[in-house]
Amino acid sequence: MCGIIGYIGPRAAQPLLVRGLERLEYRGYDSAGLALLEEDGLEYLRAVGNLQNLKDAAEGRGSLATTGLGHTRWATHGAVTEQNAHPLTACDDSRLAIVLNGIIENYRERREELLEAGHTFSSETDAEVVAHLIEDAYAGDLVEAVRAAYVRLEGHFTFVVIHRDHPGELVGVRNQTPLVVGLGEGENFLASNLAAFLAETRRVEFPDDGHIARITTEGVTYVDAATGDRVGHDTVEVDWDDAAAERSGYETFMLKEIYEQPEGVAETIGDRVRHGHLVLEGLGMNEDELRNLRRIVIVACGTAYHAGVVGRYAIEEWARVPVEPDVASEWIYRNPVIDPGTLVIGISQSGETRDTIQAMKLAREKGARTVAITNMMGSQITRWTRCCSLAPGSRSGLPPRRRSRRRWRCCS
Repeated sequence: MCGIIGYIGPRAAQPLLVRGLERLEYRGYDSAGLALLEEDGLEYLRAVGNLQNLKDAAEGRGSLATTGLGHTRWATHGAVTEQNAHPLTACDDSRLAIVLNGIIENYRERREELLEAGHTFSSETDAEVVAHLIEDAYAGDLVEAVRAAYVRLEGHFTFVVIHRDHPGELVGVRNQTPLVVGLGEGENFLASNLAAFLAETRRVEFPDDGHIARITTEGVTYVDAATGDRVGHDTVEVDWDDAAAERSGYETFMLKEIYEQPEGVAETIGDRVRHGHLVLEGLGMNEDELRNLRRIVIVACGTAYHAGVVGRYAIEEWARVPVEPDVASEWIYRNPVIDPGTLVIGISQSGETRDTIQAMKLAREKGARTVAITNMMGSQITRWTRCCSLAPGSRSGLPPRRRSRRRWRCCS
């Protein structure tokens, strides 16, 4: 998942946004960017890699903007490039920009419609369709444009928009992913996690799905995207410290991750649901080949093995295919019985676990189909499989307790 933050107020936005992104960096390491509303319009800073690269690019810039957006990206659609880094713009990049966290499931259909209407796309991301939908619907009222775009989208997402012609406001909305509003004195924030602005204010509001938040320096108002009616939300005074905020108020990261599992599973499956049907094209197998699988073997070591044991229950319950979890270091010395009707799934947090890599190599040599689940795209295990998926966690060695969202992505 990605991290987003927006600020509007009397202070310089750039340092506040960068500090907020520092607290959100665990949500994405692929790239980071800023959109700042300067006197002559929107200006952007984007950098590939970790946040330090953006900080280096911003050093000495001295922006006077007091309104802006920040984003740190975990890539799901589109390569890790500056072109795909948020904030994303529409046809006129000087007018509006958006930052998005989540997945737009029907972006292909919307993209085709927008291309036919004459829009020009500049990135490979699913999120860019949001900027174009807002641009297409805009007729002077930014909230109404966001509302018109929101009702045409499917998926789980949060996005915030900034517009050159609306220097006094930011507008954001959520659907099944986090959005929190921070209320300050003459200034306000929008973010995917309140840790992003907790050093500035502890007065927060939590919008519901489909409630469009419009923040100005005076306050925040909400509109129901479905009806257009004004709605309200209670203001909460949080007493969490920074560590507790990062845990979303849970006593431990483990407890937080336990309670987040339903949402994590929903997000993972949601990325592969198209009009109510599960699409597994990334596996590199057609429907007949999937149906012809006779058994699945899961190989892993340590805690990854225990994750495989849990996976066995889920796969056998839903797919009705027998699953054998095995410790990779034992499996490779057992002359295992596998054939083209066997799918071997290797799980490795680092992607460099020697025994698991050897197991995947052996499986391929014996003609089995292979899938790897790992936190490190491009790691060694991905080179010994026909398909690899991004597993729960990060790719930069972040301790497991700091992980907060699960995103699986196929590389084939």
